[in-house]
Amino acid sequence: MGPLVKFFALTYAVTWTFFITAVLLSHGTGSTDQTLGVVRGLLVFIGTIAPALVALVITAGAGGLSEVRTLLRRLFKWRVGARWYLFAVSYMVLIKLTVALAHRVITGSWPRFDPQPLGTIIVGIIISTPYQSGEEIGWRGYALPRLAERTGLARGSILLGLIWACWHLPLFFLLAPGNDEYGQSFPVWALGVTALSVAIAWLYTHTNGSLLLTMLMHSAVNNIPHFFPSVAANANNTFSLHASVVAWLTAMVLWTSAVYFLVRMRHIETEPTTPQGR
Repeated sequence: MGPLVKFFALTYAVTWTFFITAVLLSHGTGSTDQTLGVVRGLLVFIGTIAPALVALVITAGAGGLSEVRTLLRRLFKWRVGARWYLFAVSYMVLIKLTVALAHRVITGSWPRFDPQPLGTIIVGIIISTPYQSGEEIGWRGYALPRLAERTGLARGSILLGLIWACWHLPLFFLLAPGNDEYGQSFPVWALGVTALSVAIAWLYTHTNGSLLLTMLMHSAVNNIPHFFPSVAANANNTFSLHASVVAWLTAMVLWTSAVYFLVRMRHIETEPTTPQGR
């Protein structure tokens, strides 16, 4: 079994074990019990950091502690151009504003607006950024450079996006407060996430593999979309294409920019973006 296949297989096995257990608890008797809620949250958290844990274990087994240090060092690679910090925090803002304008043009009305204090969003992004290391060490730190070596950065970013999206699937069955994915259209959501993977790969390659910047962008993506919620009312078929207009427009706008990045990626050498010491 190749290192990449081993990484994806183990990551899915560990994550889905915890995610599915959380899902079963959420539908069981006493699912609203506060203690069970804490347990569910812990299970989801452990499942979420599995990509990093698996990547570190495989890296340590293949190259020892020196390889692990090389990988972790990229969490603190902050010396990049200011424009890439701006890209990381503003990308989803621009996507959502474009979606709102498109919604207005197409339907004649603005999408539902859910205002939040700017300070709350900024604090949320700052606090959430370190937690994204649980995913980014695995997805962009370990998997993306290896996929790029084999398929090229453009194809690798799409393939990783599909794998990354499917990894979230059990959460669409998790009945828990604050889980907006429950019952929503997974195919439409996965379409947008795959395009988002391309954008994060674009950031990754222009910051020489900085995981700090991909973590920042991941955090911003998670905290900003609430301005224009994309949840479809009465959605109860995860595998259907029934999604809100905002969800469909978000996927379309994400892919519009992803196509631009993909075309540009074809002219980028993948080797310089691949971290040393594999």
